[in-house]
Amino acid sequence: MTGPQRELHPRHGTHEPTVGSPARSPGSIRRTTSIDMLRLDGLDGPLVLAGRGRDLLTAADGTARLVAKASCRAVVDYTGGWALRELMTEPARPQLAALIGGRTSSGFRSRLDESDPSLTAQHNLLHLLLDELPVVTLVSGHAVNAGRTGPVASRGRPVFRENQCAGFATGGTIMVELRRDGKTPVVTGPEAPRLSVVTDPLAWHGTDPLPPGAMRRVRRTDVCPGLRATVDGLFRDSYVLPDGTETVIHEYTLSAVVDTRAGSVVSCEAAPRVLPWTECPAAAASATRLAGQPLADLRRRVRETFGGTDTCTHLNDMLRGLADVPALLSTLAEDGPADS
Repeated sequence: MTGPQRELHPRHGTHEPTVGSPARSPGSIRRTTSIDMLRLDGLDGPLVLAGRGRDLLTAADGTARLVAKASCRAVVDYTGGWALRELMTEPARPQLAALIGGRTSSGFRSRLDESDPSLTAQHNLLHLLLDELPVVTLVSGHAVNAGRTGPVASRGRPVFRENQCAGFATGGTIMVELRRDGKTPVVTGPEAPRLSVVTDPLAWHGTDPLPPGAMRRVRRTDVCPGLRATVDGLFRDSYVLPDGTETVIHEYTLSAVVDTRAGSVVSCEAAPRVLPWTECPAAAASATRLAGQPLADLRRRVRETFGGTDTCTHLNDMLRGLADVPALLSTLAEDGPADS
């Protein structure tokens, strides 16, 4: 794949984006989600977050069956405090109306848990999409940063905390340029290869074309059952340049083994495929810290204990998603016995 020549930031991180997706294994389940970050009325307009997802079960004979789907549409006042102005979901959850008016930043996930505890307990597609809203609101700031020459103003934007992760390390690229220019550096990622598979139209759920200035977060989680279930995953954030070229901002792949009897992680490894700055890739080693950890309440524990310059905010999102593995395994078990 070739595109227009662009000047890359001299301190950019890993640029090895994934091409395509692995074949679906018989007797497995694949969860894919996407959230589009759109500013249909320009950089100063509301942020529209359009999410969708699908769980696809591949039977032992190779046939595929849709077992779940979900979608959401959230409208966020990005420049006015990150307030959630509208929220529509499919399936509908009337309890979520309690989130309207609150911010999609600090405390959002706790309010989500309080407003609809049963949704949180299900570890389903809709919960995953809504759990993403704080981080995709944050990530969407890249489009504003890239589209402006001066500092970006947003009353809801979290304060940049030095040493909160590898990318914000003291003396690192972000903090040096933030102090010097009053603005974080603009990420210059590689062109985004397709994750879809020509020979397998069911490899991913459908997505709409992205307009210039838009962003997208996608996830894929493949789970194969057994006493030691295997998990293979990918997550990617992308941004569309003014000329229509889609570029990768963040991307990791992940491989994990889960002890299904103990309900714990046996091993977990992450590979940085695309990261913004030279300081970022070393944080991938933090994934190994999940070995021996129970899957129950994993989201909360990663959020509370994975911080500092040996971690990555975006990798943490991917690690937290392992909490959904038992629910996916349960769906597989309902379809038939798993081999041990």
